[in-house]
Amino acid sequence: MQGLYSGQQLLCDTLCCPKQLKIKLSDVIVQESSLCQEILEQIILKGTTTGKDIFEAVSEAVEKMGLKWDKLCGVTTDGAPAMTGERKGMASLVCAKVKESGGEAVRMHCIIHQEALCAKTVQLGDMMNTVIKTVNIIRAKGLYHREFQAFLSDMDAEYGDILYHSDVRWLSRGSVLQRFYSLRSEIDRFLKEKDRALHELSDPLWLADLAFLVDLTHHLNTLNKNLQGKEQLMPQLYAHMKAFCVKLRLFETQLRSFNPAHFPALSEIKSAFPKTDLSAKKEKYVSVIASLVTEFNQRFQDFSDIEKQIKLFSTPFLVDAEEVEESLQLELIEMQCDDSLKSQHQLLSLPEFYQSLDNAKFPLMRLHAKRMMSLFGSTYICEQTFPQLNQNKSRLRTRMTDTHLCEILRVSTTKLSPNMSTILQSKGQHHCSH
Repeated sequence: MQGLYSGQQLLCDTLCCPKQLKIKLSDVIVQESSLCQEILEQIILKGTTTGKDIFEAVSEAVEKMGLKWDKLCGVTTDGAPAMTGERKGMASLVCAKVKESGGEAVRMHCIIHQEALCAKTVQLGDMMNTVIKTVNIIRAKGLYHREFQAFLSDMDAEYGDILYHSDVRWLSRGSVLQRFYSLRSEIDRFLKEKDRALHELSDPLWLADLAFLVDLTHHLNTLNKNLQGKEQLMPQLYAHMKAFCVKLRLFETQLRSFNPAHFPALSEIKSAFPKTDLSAKKEKYVSVIASLVTEFNQRFQDFSDIEKQIKLFSTPFLVDAEEVEESLQLELIEMQCDDSLKSQHQLLSLPEFYQSLDNAKFPLMRLHAKRMMSLFGSTYICEQTFPQLNQNKSRLRTRMTDTHLCEILRVSTTKLSPNMSTILQSKGQHHCSH
């Protein structure tokens, strides 16, 4: 495994059984500046699930695969206490093991989880409760629900139904608010016909709060979707996060003068009620945005700590050579003064660019690139197995073994294709048809 650099992402979940902890261990291998991200192993712990227990299970998997600890560059986990504990957490134990083996690993918290936790700081309070209560009035009774769907059809409404809210799903809240806002007029008329009028739907101040939260959750959901996806490199994820923080500061500045330029729903309510002074709400909205800015700055310190390394990897021609490690300075200067390399950097993807570099001339820059490409910014690869896990491990398939389940999940998430010709040629004898 010499010359290979890897990173790991780990995720704990209890979907299979409340008495079992399932660990998904993903790995990214970088060889000759080419990238390969695959599920490495899936481990089920049926006893205690402390950080030490998880670390021992991970160690066994690493040794089984023949990976070298000193080649591990980073470990990314979810926010489970057993994972993130400062002294006895699994990530801390892994980093200590890497250091003991002569390497250095970066410990990170999944950027998508962090974003979701930041989003939860937006206090919806009575607003969300009112929306959920109204949705339940319409959907809880079969007759009401069918009549409401028919009512929307007769009205040629934008949507044909209203959505349920699930607090478990990160994007659910924004989708429910958006649909409720879009159908607010139809909901108001329908409830009045049923003598269940919701007075808030006639209150401009309440509608302004609803519109503000619809717009804000839309921005948060857009960020969340941008952070998802396989084979996203650290610079891409960090760029999305930095851009959103800049947007938040712009929102804060504009809302201080009650300029909802990037809040279309709020702008619509402002135009619909010109005689109502909605500017009294601006302090509340500015406070929400300010709290989000603070939360994002605090939670993404892991990424800020390696910002210089990220910049050197993604934009080597814009970095001041005096600000990088001394061992990289001479190679960086050679690279920055080569116009042909500058053109290649603009035309090629980052993995392709670093693969094109002369290994004899830029060995340390290529090494730095390998380390950065091996870092996971999120646990997305692990989490994409959830739908397959729910589909295959159900109460109707109790005879499925853990080993079989792990094999199914690996095949369902891999991008590798088997070379069937080579496999068949390696067989000494084929089965004859009868």
